[in-house]
Amino acid sequence: MIRYCTRCLYPETKPDLWFDERGVCSACLNYEKRATVDWDARQAEFRTVIGRYRRDGSNYDCIVPVSGGKDSTYQTIRLLEAGLTPLCVTSTTCSLSAVGRRNIENLKRLGVDYIEVTTNPLVRRRLNRFCLQNIGDISWPEHVTIFTIPVRLAVQLDIPLIVWGENAQNEYGGPAAAAADNVLTRRWLEEFGGLLGLRVSDMVGQDGIRPQDLIQYTYPSDAELARVGVTGIFLGHYFPWDGYANALMAQAHGFETFPHMVEGSLVNYENLDNHQTGIHDYFKFLKYGFGRATDIACNHIRRGRISRADGLTMVKLHDGRFPSTYLGRPLADILAEIDMTVDEFVAVCDSYTNKKLFRRDHLGQLIRDRAGNLEKVNHDNVGPDR
Repeated sequence: MIRYCTRCLYPETKPDLWFDERGVCSACLNYEKRATVDWDARQAEFRTVIGRYRRDGSNYDCIVPVSGGKDSTYQTIRLLEAGLTPLCVTSTTCSLSAVGRRNIENLKRLGVDYIEVTTNPLVRRRLNRFCLQNIGDISWPEHVTIFTIPVRLAVQLDIPLIVWGENAQNEYGGPAAAAADNVLTRRWLEEFGGLLGLRVSDMVGQDGIRPQDLIQYTYPSDAELARVGVTGIFLGHYFPWDGYANALMAQAHGFETFPHMVEGSLVNYENLDNHQTGIHDYFKFLKYGFGRATDIACNHIRRGRISRADGLTMVKLHDGRFPSTYLGRPLADILAEIDMTVDEFVAVCDSYTNKKLFRRDHLGQLIRDRAGNLEKVNHDNVGPDR
């Protein structure tokens, strides 16, 4: 039986999560600490930090990594409000959606200079396929370049300050030292930036991939970082981070939501740019027994917007659904981009499924409904689901 946080819905299977003696998870404990933060002082600290890096027109004041999503739109708004001249940098997503492209164009209309770096799509598809098959994460190439490309440009363009959004270890629970960080370092990237134990150099020789194919995936050297003095800070350290509030701010500035709730989610305002995201989230569910709907429900529970009981009801309805479509696009079409069939995909899914977390028949085979959905052993601490 899976143990769950007594305050939110996170399971003990979540990597880096821990519970206190009351059964409350580290993500809830991190959020609890926000009530003691002097946010006025933090914002004064933010003004001091950006004051040290302001260039007075000689160069950009900072780089802000953006996807066009609600959070990066919010980040850009905050930086413009502070009087900064940011350079917005996008590492092109793997399978860009139409609404994702429109939101990128909307972000540009806020009044910023913008650079989009697109890695070789032929290599990218090979990486997507290899990483899905070998580590169970189709999004590995994206998660690497989200961090490497802005840092590479910071070095190349002599822009020391990079302003990231949230510290995911604080928002979603993780080791205390990492959760308390307000600066993104090489160590943070290597441990929490999505590498999943793989080095970029491990990709050389896989499916014909050469070192020169991985230039944009490679983090600058320590000497290069030191020469420019690159520093990455989390905006969420200085302003109370809230995805829903960020979405409201972004929508007020032209951000477009999806016409209906996104598959496997509970909302229509996030993860709108990449058709492969449904696959990424589904594999999290297969490995750890929770998906994006749980993440969203837990964030709303902590902020008092919904009760734990109502969150549990919603999670049972929507978490971990088989990704037959995502953002309205059929799974077969999404997989065709990486030369994989649905049957091959299901076989890969089975190889990564933690069978202890899901119901099985008397022969030990996973039980699926007609849509291919698995059934968890239990959704709460009260015993096996019936």
